Amino acid sequence: MEEHRMSRHFLTGALLALACVVPVQAHAHCDTLDGPVVQAARAALDTNDPTPVLIWVRASDEAAVKHAFEQTRAVRGLGPEAKQLADTYFFETVVRLHRAGEGFPYTGLKPAGGDLGPAIPAADKALEQGSADALRTLLTGTVERGVREHFEAANARKTYDKRNVEAGRQYVAAYVRFVHYVERLYGDAAGGASEHGGEHGTVPSHAH
Repeated sequence: MEEHRMSRHFLTGALLALACVVPVQAHAHCDTLDGPVVQAARAALDTNDPTPVLIWVRASDEAAVKHAFEQTRAVRGLGPEAKQLADTYFFETVVRLHRAGEGFPYTGLKPAGGDLGPAIPAADKALEQGSADALRTLLTGTVERGVREHFEAANARKTYDKRNVEAGRQYVAAYVRFVHYVERLYGDAAGGASEHGGEHGTVPSHAH
């Protein structure tokens, strides 16, 4: 009876927490329902073992994940609706802690099947296939095209009538876009192994 009351209390709290979530556009696929974090959380619940999902959170957050895992297990047997709500609570808890470890705020679970663009699927596929050749081709082509377009836009405007202030402003705008684009590319490349959450050092931004 005590366990049943505890489960009902947890269920009510989880419902209130879910009601406060405001969906916002995702920054990455780690907060989607078909992303790797939720997939690991599903595996943990399916096997009654939290280990698969612990790798996605910091060591300091392991206790919180295990506590949420036990709460979720206690509620799942109350019925289909309770199971769905409890599972969602667990997914949200894990994703929230994962994003906190990356230095990002939690903005809610995102639906499965969203448009992730070409880069993220290509990165996942590279790991699945054990080869980054196709990924390098994608990135190299995109970078070359971006550099060319930004360079040509600035280069075409650099020779202007010095008495024409508006033409000068157009050059400056194109110049700033070009330099910032190159700076971001170099910063990401130089960062190499840096985590996408920004935990490690990045190249300082040059202000214009």
